[in-house]
Amino acid sequence: MLDFRDHPAILNYVSGAELSRYSQVGVVTPDHTIRTKNWPLLVPAPEAGRLEDWKTAVHAAVEKFVADYHAYFARNNAKSADKKVELDPLPRVVLVPGVGLFGLGASAKDAAIAADIAENTVDVITDAEAIGRYECISEFDMFEVEYWSLEQAKLGKAAEKPLARQVAVITGGGSGIGAATAEAFAKEGAEVAVLDRDLEAAKRIVKRIGGRALALSCDVTDAASVRAAFDAVATAFGGVDIVVSNAGAAFQGRIGDVDDDTLRKSFELNFFAHQAVAQNAVRIMRAQATGGCLLFNTSKQAVNPGKDFGPYGLPKASTLFLMKQYALDHGRDGIRSNAVNADRIRSGLLTEEMVAARSKARGVSEKDYMSGNLLGREVTAGDVADAFVYLAKATKTTAAIVTVDGGNIEASLR
Repeated sequence: MLDFRDHPAILNYVSGAELSRYSQVGVVTPDHTIRTKNWPLLVPAPEAGRLEDWKTAVHAAVEKFVADYHAYFARNNAKSADKKVELDPLPRVVLVPGVGLFGLGASAKDAAIAADIAENTVDVITDAEAIGRYECISEFDMFEVEYWSLEQAKLGKAAEKPLARQVAVITGGGSGIGAATAEAFAKEGAEVAVLDRDLEAAKRIVKRIGGRALALSCDVTDAASVRAAFDAVATAFGGVDIVVSNAGAAFQGRIGDVDDDTLRKSFELNFFAHQAVAQNAVRIMRAQATGGCLLFNTSKQAVNPGKDFGPYGLPKASTLFLMKQYALDHGRDGIRSNAVNADRIRSGLLTEEMVAARSKARGVSEKDYMSGNLLGREVTAGDVADAFVYLAKATKTTAAIVTVDGGNIEASLR
């Protein structure tokens, strides 16, 4: 995870003529070394139109940082009375001239802590350099503090959850299946961005999740809104790894009578919006070159159309094939694409009023209507969320459709 900072004081610091000297002197307090290493990674300033060259230069800078850390460990461990086991050699703070600084960590919280400490370091060194030169304790003393068991114990090393270090974006995350999915991914260790047209609803879910989850207003039928939301997620967390394209609405009407406006609105939300979301996800995933996971909420309507639900089922069927196309076209990018087909889930699509109306029309109780499947059990939003989590973890599964409906033989695929 990354945490980006570019306040005026930071920009002044990272753009200084002697940055390579004063930024490499050492930590402001010995305690900081366990969170930020003893020095930040310094990379060259990027040049407009030469992003690939800068990318190469950053890779080289990271390799040098790692090699220097190995050498630092070897020479100081040789002096130490108690021999140590080398920690990971990767940087925790990156300084980019003209751009700002990045805190790095295994979680958004850890990245924010590293960035906070880096900001404090900027302030102290800036003040010291204003009246003289900043100096630090010796390298060996920093080493002894970094490898002191009592200091390392402060990090509280615990087993990582299955989706730790992953950024998950959930559309329509303010209620129903989206809300349950956002909570499920957070419990599995992912950093979560909740996107919803209703920002207040998204904020409520984020508050429920806790941590550093992100709430964003996003109208998935507006291409500019979708792009801005994904850019905001990348800025907040450093990238995007998992996307659950969930937002949708159930448009109804007998297909021979439905007006063009209704059908087009349904396609905008239930098909083209999924394309906009997936396209922006792939834009970031390909830039990261670390693979990714696209998950689509389709519907049993995609394979088993319901009477008078053509305006909803037609775009959902298209979205099912959209999922397969992404699997086909972007598998070589390491991007997986899968879908969940759900049915009769109490949510913004299947409201309590709709449940009452449909059960009455069929002459059954609401309970019997909601459990009208082969297992005789009502399926919940949480059940659908579990399916999305399963697919996110299934790293060798793509172009798959998981059905979550308690059993509907007409909607079964195979």
